Amino acid sequence: MRPLAPEQLPTGWPASLLPAELPAGQSRLLTGLLNRVGVDGAVRDACRSRILESALTLALVIRHGQPHQGARFRIMRYLERHRHTGNPLEAALADTALGRGNVPVRHEMLAEMTAQVPEFAGVRKRALLHAVFIILGADPAYDTSGPDAFAVDALHPWAAVQVTAVKAVLGQAAGKAPLGAGDLALLASTQRRGIVWEGNLFVHLLVLHALADVPGMQATVDEGLGTALMYQRDDGGMPFVTDTDTWSTVTAGLALHAAGAPRRVLHRVGRHLRHVQHKDGGWSYTDRARLPDTDCTTVALEFLHQLDPYAYRDPIRRGLDALLAVRGADGGFPTYGAGTPSEACMTAAAVNALSTQGRLHHGIIQSALHFLAGSQLPDGSFPPGWSSSRLHTLFRAHLAANHSFRTPPSPIRDMNERILSLVLAAQRADGGFGQQEGSPSDAISTSYGLIILTGQGAPAPAARATRYLLAQLHHDSGGGITSPPDILGPRPFPYHVPVLADAFALLALGHLSRRIRPCRAAVPRPPAQRLATRRHRPSPAP
Repeated sequence: MRPLAPEQLPTGWPASLLPAELPAGQSRLLTGLLNRVGVDGAVRDACRSRILESALTLALVIRHGQPHQGARFRIMRYLERHRHTGNPLEAALADTALGRGNVPVRHEMLAEMTAQVPEFAGVRKRALLHAVFIILGADPAYDTSGPDAFAVDALHPWAAVQVTAVKAVLGQAAGKAPLGAGDLALLASTQRRGIVWEGNLFVHLLVLHALADVPGMQATVDEGLGTALMYQRDDGGMPFVTDTDTWSTVTAGLALHAAGAPRRVLHRVGRHLRHVQHKDGGWSYTDRARLPDTDCTTVALEFLHQLDPYAYRDPIRRGLDALLAVRGADGGFPTYGAGTPSEACMTAAAVNALSTQGRLHHGIIQSALHFLAGSQLPDGSFPPGWSSSRLHTLFRAHLAANHSFRTPPSPIRDMNERILSLVLAAQRADGGFGQQEGSPSDAISTSYGLIILTGQGAPAPAARATRYLLAQLHHDSGGGITSPPDILGPRPFPYHVPVLADAFALLALGHLSRRIRPCRAAVPRPPAQRLATRRHRPSPAP
């Protein structure tokens, strides 16, 4: 996600062609994000409440949580307040959890959800949503889940546990034989008092529902419910995960570097990332998780290389080894673990990380880019990834092509041209970009679009996107960005960590600064330093 080097960019743009408020807006964003860097170098922001986990927790409290009636009342109030979000799936989940009639599981809702996830995950996601509605009290009506929905071969640990829990819920609803000893042992192994397994509250709750009617598991379920309620938010709702501290840190770190933040702060971030790196060399979205992922690993590698490739040579080397270890036979890269399906966005992310090493991995990069080009859809977009915005994979694929080649070969050049054509056509009248065709403009999608626009010739589209983005800045001293969430988990459910909007907006403006003549990053200085500069500035020549 790092900006392109000057030699990889077209001719610079005069600052006069871009919004006059750009330096002040970038400075406010930078100051706000600098203030989010903790003493230990981590960037933390709470994952906000969500209807999905709130509904699952309410169902569990109703069945097994007699001592938690206060929590029950607060969750119900949260669901009542948020059921009219405009999202039909969220409204159906909230209404079902609140007991508003015996809602049937709708075929079209299952089909719509399946269309929003990668093809290889579609059958599992359909079974998952079916199980969630049954947990919340919907009429099961039918069971469309064949054996493919419960196959755990080549699944990463989170997916294996999730699939096993779904199998238990659907099996109980259909009156099938209970889970075998191995499956029960797998589910029970995720439960430890006071600890949410892998930081994933959704999977934690799903497991508790799967175990709720199993003889001898009452104490485990009671303890697990108590653990879950430790993360009830002030608004009464429940989040998807305990935190995303490592993902927030790597994303913010790269944005801060692109914006010219003080190196002492950047090294504080770098030391934190070195501390939370796994023994196998990878990074996870949170230091509570043991399963590394390609997303966090690649962005951490880009950041550490940008910061100081010599000082961080050991974590960089180990991170690269971990990344290469999961490469697929098709040349692509998966999100989690060797042998799992390669994905376009993660392949682009891997290319961006590997390209920091010059030509060392040239053959691997070429193979990955050919996989990426082969994944592109006729309209220029890519299959669904981990963002509800189609522009997320687009901007990372655009960077992958341009980081790797000064003059890309034909298939890669064609891929990049289709990306640019789609983005130029998708820009709204207000200058912004939406998550999908027909979606209203939002700040995060616009940040992704702006990164792509900084790599093409004419400045007008980038200027319009910048103007829209700056208009989304808060007017208070914090200087943050307002945007709906786009990050997904489990796909296709979005979850909200507000600091990520600030990070991606600042990253986009950091990319833009590379096209401005002369290239100057907007680094805020303390008032005393600015005053001293004015006092010692030489007088104009007569």
